[in-house]
Amino acid sequence: MTDLLWGRQQQPSRGPKPAMTLAGIAEAAIGIADAEGLDAVSMQRIAGELPVTKMALYRYVPGKTELVAVMSDLAIGVPPEHPGRPWRDALKGWALDLYAAFTKHPWLLQSTIGRRLLGPNELAWMDRGIRALADSGLNGGEQFDSILVITSHVRNIAQQALTLPGHTTGLTEEDINQALAEILTTEAARFPSLAAAMQTAAGTENQGLEFGLDRILDGLEVLVRTRKD
Repeated sequence: MTDLLWGRQQQPSRGPKPAMTLAGIAEAAIGIADAEGLDAVSMQRIAGELPVTKMALYRYVPGKTELVAVMSDLAIGVPPEHPGRPWRDALKGWALDLYAAFTKHPWLLQSTIGRRLLGPNELAWMDRGIRALADSGLNGGEQFDSILVITSHVRNIAQQALTLPGHTTGLTEEDINQALAEILTTEAARFPSLAAAMQTAAGTENQGLEFGLDRILDGLEVLVRTRKD
């Protein structure tokens, strides 16, 4: 698996000259997952898309588990560069970039969980997040935990936004909030606290993403300050 993820596996040496690449197979799988979800990806389906025989794919990748690892690393890509930012701005930008990656490929929320080997692109994301805290005074464990907490928040918001029925029916968060506001207008007496809060809520899409990030970063800022005092 490691050799496969890190591009160290040699191209097939037997049979005719290879007409495919592992990256090309992964790209075909990504296209299927983007359109229909990760469960729609199968060796048979990919073979039909390319088109080649199913057995031909096994010359490049042992099976779906290994292929999902390769396509996940390829899909998440290299993290964008934002040089020269202070640590807080750098971490927030990193988190928003990660959210954008999940938005582009929602199936990554399913494929990038659990104990598994990481490829070069995923490790680059981790490195970029840690780099933002390199001069913060936090020790290595605190830097890792900071990235874990931020990533968990981003994943949680993305999970709610991208796997709700509205993601497939075309409803936006604004549509849902508007429908809720209309219900609470007529049912205010039944849900008084909720109705009162809705009157002053901004109602912008993904408001919880940035609100949560700012609160996490507020806490980190206090910790960083204590390390430097």
